[in-house]
Amino acid sequence: MRVACLTFWFYDYTIQMANELARHTEVLLLLPDYRTDEYLESIDPGVKVHIFGYSRYAGRIGPSCYPLIRDIVDAIHDFEPDIVHFQVNNPMLCPLIPMLRRYPLVATFHDIEPHPGEDRLLDIGPLLYRLTLFMSRALTDRIFVHGRALKKTLVENYRVPGERVHVIPIGEHEVAPFVKFREEGREPGIPRVLFFGRIHRYKGLDCLIRAEPLITREVPGARIVIAGTGEDFGRYEAMMANRDAFEVYNYRIPYEEGARLFQQASVVVLPYVEASQSGVIPTAYGFRKPVVVTDAGSLPEVVDDGKTGYIVPSRNPEALANAIVSLLKDPDACRRMGEQGYMKLKTDMAWSTIVRSILAVYNDLAPTPEGGKTPADRTFTGTAPAAGKER
Repeated sequence: MRVACLTFWFYDYTIQMANELARHTEVLLLLPDYRTDEYLESIDPGVKVHIFGYSRYAGRIGPSCYPLIRDIVDAIHDFEPDIVHFQVNNPMLCPLIPMLRRYPLVATFHDIEPHPGEDRLLDIGPLLYRLTLFMSRALTDRIFVHGRALKKTLVENYRVPGERVHVIPIGEHEVAPFVKFREEGREPGIPRVLFFGRIHRYKGLDCLIRAEPLITREVPGARIVIAGTGEDFGRYEAMMANRDAFEVYNYRIPYEEGARLFQQASVVVLPYVEASQSGVIPTAYGFRKPVVVTDAGSLPEVVDDGKTGYIVPSRNPEALANAIVSLLKDPDACRRMGEQGYMKLKTDMAWSTIVRSILAVYNDLAPTPEGGKTPADRTFTGTAPAAGKER
């Protein structure tokens, strides 16, 4: 079997998937030239790589993008895949999907709809983003999502047939780039609560800030560490009752610094008020840290309550503080839950486990050696583009 894996972002996720697939199939990995260099060394030698020139077109789509689209399509045609698997994350997919309909198409949705307030922040505009989501739902043969709650939303809200949607764990993407910078002697010296990642209102950072007085009352000297960038941080600083209890790193965190922050954390907190899934959880597990998450989206599906962390109601500072305090007061429980999270990462959430599920879907779609089959549930047929030129 031959599989073409395409992404415009989610580099580490797609690379790790391609690396594991290469143990079972022939793989072509198509990556943009934008900030790709730092990831290239992590690609398995068995993976064929095609870098396309995306940086000059980033943030816009139109007739001027045709050379980029043609390059991607030609590279895929030259490879002659049995499956094309792409990550849903860029409006360039709008022209690409119809041009690739000669192949069975598989899409991974990391977010199945815009997070509240987020689509208006996108440079591409909310309508184009929603069109990308629509085409990726309507014109693909199979869809992967990272949780049962997300599948339910696709089926009930968007009328996607349930048999087309498959649930897989989020996997340990972005764990390796952080963990390689781990250093001995960085374990927490004082109780630290880490909030890590993009800062937008749906992440519930305001709830953690309101929980701080409750946390530090019970655990004097505890520090709330906020690391990441996003919307204007001034509104959050204005909410802080005790600014000295916070450590703030309001910028894009390099992997080396991120490794230090995860190592020094006692617990990693995701106080989200809305969610799909989050790569912060497997990263925390990779550093053997327990997590406290809310019951938003599919976050609870990768947390074993009371074993790898705690699940609390969203928008509830008291419940959030109580769960955090119970861990900060019991370092042995922190270590035990962190170890159990690490074991979960290396079993249930391991790429070897995930790829078995992915391959089962591929095998259902891929042409047979005798001449092939066309998936019965195709929602669109069109004129196939001309074959790509030889290289």
